[in-house]
Amino acid sequence: MRLGVLDIGSNTVHLLVANARAGGRPTATSSHRSVLRLMRYLLPDGSISPEGVQGLVDAVTAACERARAEGVDELLATATSAVRDATNGEDVIARIEEVLGQPLQVLGGETEARFTYLAVRRWFGWSAGQILLFDIGGGSLEIAGGADELPDLAESVPLGAGRSTVQFLPHDPPSDAEIDALRQHAASVLAPVAERFAALPRPDHVIGSSKAIRSLAKLAGYPVPGWSGIDRMVLPRKELKDWIPRLARIPADAREALPGITADRTFQIVAAAVVVERAMKAMDVEELEVSPWALREGVLLRYIESLEY
Repeated sequence: MRLGVLDIGSNTVHLLVANARAGGRPTATSSHRSVLRLMRYLLPDGSISPEGVQGLVDAVTAACERARAEGVDELLATATSAVRDATNGEDVIARIEEVLGQPLQVLGGETEARFTYLAVRRWFGWSAGQILLFDIGGGSLEIAGGADELPDLAESVPLGAGRSTVQFLPHDPPSDAEIDALRQHAASVLAPVAERFAALPRPDHVIGSSKAIRSLAKLAGYPVPGWSGIDRMVLPRKELKDWIPRLARIPADAREALPGITADRTFQIVAAAVVVERAMKAMDVEELEVSPWALREGVLLRYIESLEY
């Protein structure tokens, strides 16, 4: 069957279309995204502004039309932190469900981390052993760890790249003081999380699985030989840290000229770099491997499993 996963995130509304069958590997056929950066539309009371809600509705409408045009049999619609945390979230969800014509699955932060961990585990396989996962979106940072199909520990913290940009890096380009403030805030938020993850065995593989991390790996990382002749990207913490002051000095509209930095990530890539580097520091990680599979693939895989019973 042809499945569609509609991921309504803090930065984009992203539709992934894939062919799937029980017991088989999902094969992506197309991917479509609308860039929203919902954090720009957050009002002081924590609600999404009318302009932001309308932009969200328009993007979901376009995604539904695309799904119908591509013959999607089943649409799996999920929303993450931007909708989840908004004070007018119930009204926003009702508007989205009206467009969808079906319920919207609003994922809690821990559930989001578990879906993403499942995708990463399936991509790397059982031989990867103990995994530590970082996944940074627009609104939150998810961290999960374990050696099984489900993580032993999964947490979500409000350190997303979009949220951090709005709260700590309001100027373009940001000042050194703003960067330092975000760095200190991230470190304080991550300290108790790192203590809890320290109780797990030392990971055999540390993995990053978001678009922002893929972009940073293309900028500051390097490829290594992978399975079946496919190169894997590795992101070292030292090189990432060295890039932060250079990134911060470049205006957002000029960052797209850098390797790996796409137009939809130019405004929040500095915050992403700071948060990911602080997360690696807190967890005593010197480098991470990049996974091409993340949340959307995890949602697909869990649904495919349900077809088997």
